[in-house]
Amino acid sequence: MASQADLDFTYSLIDKLFRLSLGEMADFSGAKFDGDFSLTLEQAQRAKHEFVARQVGLAEGSRVIDLGCGWGPFLNFARGRGARGVGLTLSRGQYEACRRNGLDVHLMDCRSVPRSAFGGFDAAVSLGAFEHFASPEDFRAGRQEAVYEGFFRSVADLLPPSGRLFLQTMVFGRRMIPAGRVDINAPAGSDERIVGLLRAQFPGSWLPSGREQLERTAAPVFRLVAAESGRLDYIETIRRWRQRFAEFSVPKLLVKLSLAPRYVFSRSFRDAFASGVSANSVCFERELLDHWRLVFEKA
Repeated sequence: MASQADLDFTYSLIDKLFRLSLGEMADFSGAKFDGDFSLTLEQAQRAKHEFVARQVGLAEGSRVIDLGCGWGPFLNFARGRGARGVGLTLSRGQYEACRRNGLDVHLMDCRSVPRSAFGGFDAAVSLGAFEHFASPEDFRAGRQEAVYEGFFRSVADLLPPSGRLFLQTMVFGRRMIPAGRVDINAPAGSDERIVGLLRAQFPGSWLPSGREQLERTAAPVFRLVAAESGRLDYIETIRRWRQRFAEFSVPKLLVKLSLAPRYVFSRSFRDAFASGVSANSVCFERELLDHWRLVFEKA
């Protein structure tokens, strides 16, 4: 899995920039436009939350665990519905922001959560965190499927019979290049370099090979009841994020100035953030990546 240091590099280091651009409870996972790009980003993110809530049967009094909760947007939505949410993250910036906003969030690895830690839950969700669960080292050592199988078993142990897990994640797409060709020093604009930039933005993370791998590794404890691709929605979400990050404000300018020395002296920082989220967008456009919304029910 991506380590706490890896996740702090991606999320905590520019925590304030995310929240100043996307809101205090920044939602940094794909929104749900369903082809209606007249929706605002906030409307599309709320549509996603409402969709997730319907799929897992969220109701007043429900107890839900958010595995990789980010800055807490779904936990806040669940709180507004009268549900009780517990969130987990390895990003210190996200953890501290969530706690300031009164959310029940804990700094811990969400791939293996013993029932003794928080008790049982009516439902589980994971929106955009699963792509960090396996590392390049896990992939090279052939451990990736075991990591996923362990996660699904852990979640199943937290749920009642027929309890549901909603999983939203990026995966490698049908046109993904062989892993050995990924190279950040490849020619500009090449698939090899674009995926290399993506890896620089998310150090320590390696994506699932596709939806089929998720179904296969979940099968011992979950059955898939619904699936839809959100690739086109994610392209639009990224376009909106780029607009938000580019909007000027004095607080954002001060954050960027504070990061200037790191930008000048750290190539890894430049590689990760000079492209912003554009590497993701290009990968989705070229179908090097896909994006899935999956609903699993405990077998």
